[in-house]
Amino acid sequence: MADDKFQKDCKKKIMAVHDAMDVLNGKWKISIVASLCYHNKRRFSEILNDVNGISNKMLSKELKELEINKLVKRTVLDTQPVTVQYELTEYGKKLQTVIKNLTDWGAEHRKEIIGK
Repeated sequence: MADDKFQKDCKKKIMAVHDAMDVLNGKWKISIVASLCYHNKRRFSEILNDVNGISNKMLSKELKELEINKLVKRTVLDTQPVTVQYELTEYGKKLQTVIKNLTDWGAEHRKEIIGK
């Protein structure tokens, strides 16, 4: 009986990871979220500079998907020319701990593998 409960709990947790990865899938979304975690508000061109190798078209697509999933807020500023600014929503800010943990692990992994 306890083993059955453990199996159900384990499946729930794996499903939760699957759901999270479904939202953050692909090569770029986590890097975009990290840019917004570390800089708070960013213009499109600033995110483009932060995320090495991403194209304008791909950044636009990924930002729209993050916006649909309520992780990113897009604000059009009344400037000449018009400026668009992005920031994490309150819901999106819940990913800051995940990004910090990934940053720490990534730095440790680089040191482990490359020695730098």
